Amino acid sequence: ATASSIIFDVGSNGAARNKTVTFTSTFNSAIVVVLVTTHNFWDMDPQTVLVLDAGAQYGKLIDRAVRELKVKTELLPLDTPASMIREANYAGIIISGGPSSVYAADAPHFDSKILHLGIPVFGICYGMQLINKEFGGAVHRKTEREDGQYDVWVDTSSSIFSGLEGNQPVLLTHGDSIDHVAPEFRVIARSGEIVAGIDCEEKRIYAVQFHPEVQLTTNGKNMLQRFVYNVCGCEGTYTIEDREAKAIQEIRSIVGDKQVLVMVSGGVDSAVCAVLLGKALAPNRVIALHIDNGFMRLDESKQVKISLERLGLKLHVIDASEQFYNATTSITRKDGSTYTTSSLKEVTEPEEKRKIIGDTFIKVAERVMADLKINPDGVYLAQGTLRPDLIESASHLASSSADAIKTHHNDTALVRELRKAGRVIEPLKDYHKDEVRQLGLELGLAEDIVHRQPFPGPGLAIRVLCSEKPYMCSDFTETHLHVMALLGKACDSEDIASRAQNFMSVADPYGSLRASCSAYSASLFPVQSVGVQGDGRTYSYVLALSCLGTPDWPTLMKLAKIIPRTCHRINRVVYMWGNPVNHPITSITPTLLTPPALDVLREADAIVNKGLKDNGLVTKIAQVPVVLIPVDPDTNASNSLPSIKRSVVIRTFLTMDFMTGVPAVPGKEMPLVLLDEMVQKISALNGIARVLYDLTAKPPGTTEWE
Repeated sequence: ATASSIIFDVGSNGAARNKTVTFTSTFNSAIVVVLVTTHNFWDMDPQTVLVLDAGAQYGKLIDRAVRELKVKTELLPLDTPASMIREANYAGIIISGGPSSVYAADAPHFDSKILHLGIPVFGICYGMQLINKEFGGAVHRKTEREDGQYDVWVDTSSSIFSGLEGNQPVLLTHGDSIDHVAPEFRVIARSGEIVAGIDCEEKRIYAVQFHPEVQLTTNGKNMLQRFVYNVCGCEGTYTIEDREAKAIQEIRSIVGDKQVLVMVSGGVDSAVCAVLLGKALAPNRVIALHIDNGFMRLDESKQVKISLERLGLKLHVIDASEQFYNATTSITRKDGSTYTTSSLKEVTEPEEKRKIIGDTFIKVAERVMADLKINPDGVYLAQGTLRPDLIESASHLASSSADAIKTHHNDTALVRELRKAGRVIEPLKDYHKDEVRQLGLELGLAEDIVHRQPFPGPGLAIRVLCSEKPYMCSDFTETHLHVMALLGKACDSEDIASRAQNFMSVADPYGSLRASCSAYSASLFPVQSVGVQGDGRTYSYVLALSCLGTPDWPTLMKLAKIIPRTCHRINRVVYMWGNPVNHPITSITPTLLTPPALDVLREADAIVNKGLKDNGLVTKIAQVPVVLIPVDPDTNASNSLPSIKRSVVIRTFLTMDFMTGVPAVPGKEMPLVLLDEMVQKISALNGIARVLYDLTAKPPGTTEWE
């Protein structure tokens, strides 16, 4: 008998749905119908934990943290129906954080029946607020945000905190907080007066406001382990497949007999990608291309060529700097309309810069293929895209609901179109930076490549803050007054002074910080820096602290933590060397991507990187962006002519997961003698007004300033 066509649903993980299969079968003259699926929820390993993604920037880290406990995971969107979850026989469910409010009209849909399936549930951040709301509690937006590392009290009688100390350092990123705890639930964690955790042991439902999946929550993995082992009953028997073999198999299955073009920057991500391609395919099928976009570090392209030729890779080096300087691109607005940008050398908007650079990379690659007489339809584009790149770009490959923090050059609209056409290979898309480095060592890459300081694809273009006018909204003066009041300075507004005093009395109950912070002056810069607060993107002010004499770095680090908590329009705090500035800073140095601005940044960047290398800090400090900002603090707005000087920021970053991190503390992770040497040399460069040190953790500030 001949069976008719069968329509079946193959599930998730990027596989297409509603495939049609026609087949012929004869069995005693009866029609035999076979239903086939590629993702069989009805045969799920009972040791599997489901992660429901509400759009968290750290959603993939939850998945990764549980896998590191040797427990299998599935990552599905928050709107997955309860019926599907019930049939899948999951051992437990984790609901992630997200950028939305549970009461927002555009909040992600959630099937509340999930909470009544009898499966253990662990809610994180937004997940906790959702659970509390669904069981009759209330959530409200507070005047005080929490963005950064805090010490919270935990009730060690709760199953997820058993055996831990009563006070735990954790990462909090939220504006909404629980106002009324749901019936049948109890409070199991507090951050000051704010509820930071609830549970109902009888229902086996637990929830925390903080993020146990990130590095900044010191015992977060222990909390997750208690949930998946002790509550869910998982045994930790899942073994991750050999990653090198899996990546090579993926390359071969996708590429077939075609060629692959890989754009190599010289960093570890693209180098590992190139080596994998070389192992998976014949050498003549791999076209390695290095594009000098005009925004490279000092002598960067020469070093890239030497490093990769050492690996036996034939490298085509293309100087496309003029094409990049003059490039434009088409951008689609949220309402669906499109517009063409100005040329890159005239653009100030950070997202426009990134999109122009990303699209131009593809256009240059296509031109090179034409010059080499390669058929574009017979070539795949390979990229060393990592999981954090996709999450921060809000790519659906990483998270279906995440808010875009910034567009990465390897995840632009044009690259996404190539993905849809099936022409992009990203074998590292499920990896984080530390995992790629480990893979690089396993592949035999040299230490200097594996542990090289990360450098973004757009290069120095996103380390020059471009602006033609000061960024000053109606709240600029109020924000500055609020900071001054926090530091104990005189304030004309009684309301602002009262709010600042009340906040400091809670943040500094013993008064030790208030006794020392009065020695510091505060200058609000009229520029924007990108940050991540409450799982969403912010473009906010930068605050500079300064003092006479030697700074007390622990005090500065504490101030950098607490100021953005109450001054929500500030997402980055820096220390400024030199005398305090007593006048408001309301002017900038007009700055675009011009050769003079790029050249002075290259020199400053070279000074910092040489200091790191000479002192053995390249592998100890994960990343050190050097940033040029259009601010001369010593120029008054009343001056008839604008300043031609700018300031340089040293942004150190300690991290393992590259999704969260903290700055290196001078005198601890950053030697004071080295830092003083860097400051003196950079200050001596032509056109530099001040040198600044970024004191901001991530969150609320991102690694890069744009």
